[in-house]
Amino acid sequence: MGDGARVTAIGTYVPKRVLSNFDLEQLVETNDEWIVQRTGIRERRISRPDEFTSDMGVVAVQDLMRRYGKEIRDVDLVLVATSTADFPFPSTAAILQHRLEISPAAGAIDLSAACAGFVYALHMAHAQVASGLHRKVLVVGADALSKITDYQDRSTCILFGDGAGAVLVESDETDHFLAHHLGSDGGGAHHVYRAGLAAKVNEIELSNSGRLVQNGREVFRWAVRTVPQGVQELLRKANVSMEQVDWFIPHSANLRMIEPICERLNYPLERALYSLVEFGNTSAASIPLALDLGIRAGKVRNGDTALLYGFGSGLTHASQLLKLDLDPMVGAPSPL
Repeated sequence: MGDGARVTAIGTYVPKRVLSNFDLEQLVETNDEWIVQRTGIRERRISRPDEFTSDMGVVAVQDLMRRYGKEIRDVDLVLVATSTADFPFPSTAAILQHRLEISPAAGAIDLSAACAGFVYALHMAHAQVASGLHRKVLVVGADALSKITDYQDRSTCILFGDGAGAVLVESDETDHFLAHHLGSDGGGAHHVYRAGLAAKVNEIELSNSGRLVQNGREVFRWAVRTVPQGVQELLRKANVSMEQVDWFIPHSANLRMIEPICERLNYPLERALYSLVEFGNTSAASIPLALDLGIRAGKVRNGDTALLYGFGSGLTHASQLLKLDLDPMVGAPSPL
């Protein structure tokens, strides 16, 4: 067993139903021009009433298996990053383990880090594999945000969509995980939340509608300040410059966030990958969806360096610098 880890395969899935900006004009006081101008989003995908996070995760993993000819029954750990688990418990990871016929000897846990969840899960997978504790880890980022979105709130319903992404992290002689940077500021916990058992956070009363609540202005300010600082810390750890990064893949929250972040980093927007135009903000699924869109388009290739940066509720953030070296594809990806 090597002392490194590598992402060897990727798969993605989005539901069939499209919710366009023009559709939203029928639900709330808004219009396509206003939404595009403020977010860059044109449409998003919406899961069926009987389609949940586990269902989307299964199809994303099946896409991975078909494209890369991967056997996953021997996976020894399943990590699912999600804010919209099918149930408070059992975990979505346990459901995936059973439905995908992964060995019952595999561990299975859900991760709660909202829009930073996929990168946190990648970080954990790297630690498990590079340490030798595990050999083959399945990482899934999936969210069914439409099921917790308030479609009477024009400030949030224009943003969110549903989707899933999955990657395999396997043992390798060379470590392709070059550097990471993590951070959190629980003092901003009341800026993005869905209420649960507690009625307050930071002594602030919460709205217990069962729906997602977000103070977009405050999250914007925090992200545009925090992400560039985090990127610089990551680059310092890796001893590389931003010019050496082939692809910047931030969480696809809002194009108007990504633009000033790239400006502060003096990084060309055309080398940033995002999935929000067609899929909206898919939380833990947004980064794997963006990476896979780049792969499907033939832009992202093995040998490229990618800087992934998730940020969101918590307030939490996580970044990972990766050298991409996926296994050869043996089949075509499923259409998105």
